[in-house]
Amino acid sequence: MGRSMTGEQVADLHVHTTASDGTLTPSETVQEAARAGVSAVAITDHDTLEGVPEALEAGRRAGVVVVPGVEINTDYGQSEVHMLGYFINAESGPLSGELERLRVHRTERARAMVEKLRAIGIMITFDMVREIAGSGSVGRPHVARAIVQAGYSSNVSGAFGKYLVRGAAGYVPRSKLTPFAAIQIIRASGGVAVMAHPGSSKHDELIPQFAEAGMQGLEVYHTDHSSHERRHYKKLAVKYGLIITGGADSHGPGVLKMAPIGHAT
Repeated sequence: MGRSMTGEQVADLHVHTTASDGTLTPSETVQEAARAGVSAVAITDHDTLEGVPEALEAGRRAGVVVVPGVEINTDYGQSEVHMLGYFINAESGPLSGELERLRVHRTERARAMVEKLRAIGIMITFDMVREIAGSGSVGRPHVARAIVQAGYSSNVSGAFGKYLVRGAAGYVPRSKLTPFAAIQIIRASGGVAVMAHPGSSKHDELIPQFAEAGMQGLEVYHTDHSSHERRHYKKLAVKYGLIITGGADSHGPGVLKMAPIGHAT
């Protein structure tokens, strides 16, 4: 089991793989966690549990505890709120049905983005996007990588900013799901519901409402959180009786924001 310099065991509870928009396979992700000295890692791909079985097997071989998880993207007004679900029962009807609906919509959304981009002269194809995504759930990052691959942008960040953010020429709204509904789905599936990177969502006023709705934790430690934000969210977690969690939100090498596994635990 991995330990920090102080001898404490280290867990990273927010990691993505090629099952969604990461660049490392589930097995490679677990191996990287072992190399980083991480004792436990949660596989939290966007709207899918497809990477969990492979990660669990890799964890058994590497001596790393793998926590089955998911990150569900939701909308509140004009902004995004992400909910993490841990110790999910993959066979749960409510969750599996909702994730399948979201998976189908992700594919339809990516196709629509490609069509909008082609209409303005960005001649990528959905086949390119699908090939980049591999067997994983298709998302905007794969469209952005296709734009870079085709030579219309020098990097993924530029592709996002110019073509894929809200209001940009290639943006397509995603299927609407409220954070309250995500909490209910996670809880109904036997999972633990945790609000991801609250500093990015900027909806602190919702935290007590989420707690009342059944949310059990708050991601206090995150790569994007400043030391001030960590102290702030730790106080809120204590105030509302929420579990304090942390994760790097790692997507592997070669992505928009590099965050090594174990970076924000």
